[in-house]
Amino acid sequence: MFKVWSIFYNAVVIPLLILFFRIAALFNSKIKTGLKERKRLFENLIIDLTGLDRKKKMVWFHSSSMGEFEQAKPIIKKLKSENDINLIVTFFSPSGYKNSLNYQYADLIAYLPLDTATNARRFVNLVKPSIAVFMRYDIWPNVVWQLKNKKVPIFLVDATMRAKSKRKWIFAKSFHKALFGNFTQILTVSQTDLRHFKDFDIKENRIKAVGDTRFDRVYEKSIDAKNKKLFKDGIFEGKKVFVMGSSWEADENVVLDPVIKAIKYDPDIILILVPHEPTLIRLEKLENYLSGKTNSIRFSFLNNYKGENVILIDSIGILLTLYYYADAAYVGGSFKQGIHNVLEPAVYGIPVLYGPKIENSQEAQTLIEKGGGIVIRNKREAYRTIRNLFSNDELRMGIGQVSSKYINENLGATEKISHEIQKYI
Repeated sequence: MFKVWSIFYNAVVIPLLILFFRIAALFNSKIKTGLKERKRLFENLIIDLTGLDRKKKMVWFHSSSMGEFEQAKPIIKKLKSENDINLIVTFFSPSGYKNSLNYQYADLIAYLPLDTATNARRFVNLVKPSIAVFMRYDIWPNVVWQLKNKKVPIFLVDATMRAKSKRKWIFAKSFHKALFGNFTQILTVSQTDLRHFKDFDIKENRIKAVGDTRFDRVYEKSIDAKNKKLFKDGIFEGKKVFVMGSSWEADENVVLDPVIKAIKYDPDIILILVPHEPTLIRLEKLENYLSGKTNSIRFSFLNNYKGENVILIDSIGILLTLYYYADAAYVGGSFKQGIHNVLEPAVYGIPVLYGPKIENSQEAQTLIEKGGGIVIRNKREAYRTIRNLFSNDELRMGIGQVSSKYINENLGATEKISHEIQKYI
């Protein structure tokens, strides 16, 4: 069956995929950049590899983009600190590649070539990995098959599998059986995911539920965040801080007015508003909306702060640190395409609010079940929830303790995953 799927994949899927990328590149700058920057991929790879001590074992981590790489970072850091190895990191997307070029624990950072049989063979022969680790879901069959031919241990880490995954459809299921059967270990985030992976007839000794490194990563980042000083000491003394993180216009249409109304009843409430994309046009639109309703100031003008109730964030990359100052938080995306990261505020032990679109986040669903997350569906629910949280310290702190406990109960995946990988180092 492997030969049948290999022929089908290379004769049908790969040509269609290449055609898709070439057409999509005409309309999508990200795809265009990815194709353009891959043109000298192998030449650059040959040059970069000459600078490495090839006597050391080569551990290779692959992530689709920045989000998946964040999950890999705790594992990479631990492996590098405990072993004398070379470590190569590859990405499929330009955003992950460009934002990680200075990552201190990687000896080499590169793109993964498009998954033709020739590219896969050339890449594996050049890199000569001792171990290959794929993060989450970005698995490329020709590369996997080449690794298997070279008898390289292959890991799938932070693996998830939904009950109704398209990978379980009749023909897709047969294909993925042929693919997953090549992995040395599939390390899932939960027992539920493990059960769904078993539908692909994976051997018992090749699959384990070890947890999710996102918990370890967000905890690690929260420790660093506490040492950063985004605001002057005492600026929020006696205040109650509500952070709206990564908010889209759809979120603000529901949540913003209730917060402003709550501020009128309780002037000690401070709103830190963090737009998902803080473009100049977006910021000006928000300022115009807030004008006349409440007083606001941009984060970059904070030296002139005079007690404004709304601080509008016009910088990027500081959201997790902003949650540190919060007494409660709203996570955006949950009235649009899907919620953003709920673990980032939960790690600080605060109530986490969000809208109803949470199908893409098992963590958001679990937080609700445990009592650390609160879903709001309209303005009335938003106002009632915000007023209750900020008028009842015992209620707010109790819900926050649930969030904190949820994070702490799920720490430790990095240790378990590293242990499995180090068996082959």
